[in-house]
Amino acid sequence: MLYYIGSHLTKYLGPARLLQSYAVLIILALYTGFIVTKSFLPKFYNILPHDRGRDFTLSKEASKGKPTGAGIVFVSFFILFTFIFAPFNLYLTIFLALTWLMMITGYLDDRSEKGWGEYIKAFLDLLICVTAAFLLSKYLKETQSYFYTEKFGTVTEKEKLYFWFPFVRNPVAVPSWLYIIITTVMLWVSVNTTNCTDGVDGLSSSLVLIALFTMGTILYIFIGHVNFADYLNIPFFKDGACWAIATFCFAGVVMGYLWHNAFPSSVLMGDAGSRALGFYIGLCVMLSGNILLFLATSSIIFINGGMGLLKVALKRFLHISIFEKVRFPLHDHMRKNRGWSPTQVLIKFMMMQVLITIAMLAIFFKIR
Repeated sequence: MLYYIGSHLTKYLGPARLLQSYAVLIILALYTGFIVTKSFLPKFYNILPHDRGRDFTLSKEASKGKPTGAGIVFVSFFILFTFIFAPFNLYLTIFLALTWLMMITGYLDDRSEKGWGEYIKAFLDLLICVTAAFLLSKYLKETQSYFYTEKFGTVTEKEKLYFWFPFVRNPVAVPSWLYIIITTVMLWVSVNTTNCTDGVDGLSSSLVLIALFTMGTILYIFIGHVNFADYLNIPFFKDGACWAIATFCFAGVVMGYLWHNAFPSSVLMGDAGSRALGFYIGLCVMLSGNILLFLATSSIIFINGGMGLLKVALKRFLHISIFEKVRFPLHDHMRKNRGWSPTQVLIKFMMMQVLITIAMLAIFFKIR
């Protein structure tokens, strides 16, 4: 909205041209999201549901009774501010709606007295993820461009989907049906691993914050800038800067939530927050054109929560036991078996994620 207002005001007020600067809009979205969420989130405590406590978590007694489902507040702020600061984009609007829908499924579970069953949530996840995967396949066919065709001898065709990888010079063409399957799996994994990581005050939101800053930078500077994309031999995504505004806006509202969720927390995001955050991170990874960037953004989230999902799935459906001596989510294992405090879990997991992110980015963007 402000982008278009700036275009009309520029002829009357010169400084209004700053409202058409993506860098300025990113800063405004980030700070507005943080300040508004930090200031107004506590006003919703009385109307939010209260945590029932989860039997399989170590901190169930500490969390029980706290307001939860705060995701409905900060995710709604995120969508509102994205519309205000980011240029209008039909696909962005649709994906924001799907993110909000994913949040609502989590919120309804948060406020349910008994909680929804695993299979109901899995079905809803699948429905939203398949829809998003199909739309992403159409979106990227229209917006993903390769400007290094002649330079590197790469042959690409319009209306096709491509992945790019480290150690591989040329983009890899992917059929639409395979892309939809891969994207569906990626989104589902991102949603559920992020959800499983939400068990220590500030842990999930802090790790996601690293992912949001990472993907925001990639979308704005690397794949969203034609010269950088050409130099790095990666696809140029013409809507990258627009998505960067949305991503930094999400980072802002997450920081506002984290202000109140830092140990000891006064509010919990619940499934409403963790599911929406996981879904959005998955979207950003797929928009980048490199599915392996999930390792750079969310490797600790995947190890912490994903290995537990794998352990349960193998045991339940194939009767195969793995990691029998390891408790999942891994943060519970570290607290119970290694004696780590919640703060130690948070700081050490964050440090590991930052180190992994820096190493992965160096490999992905420089070794082509």
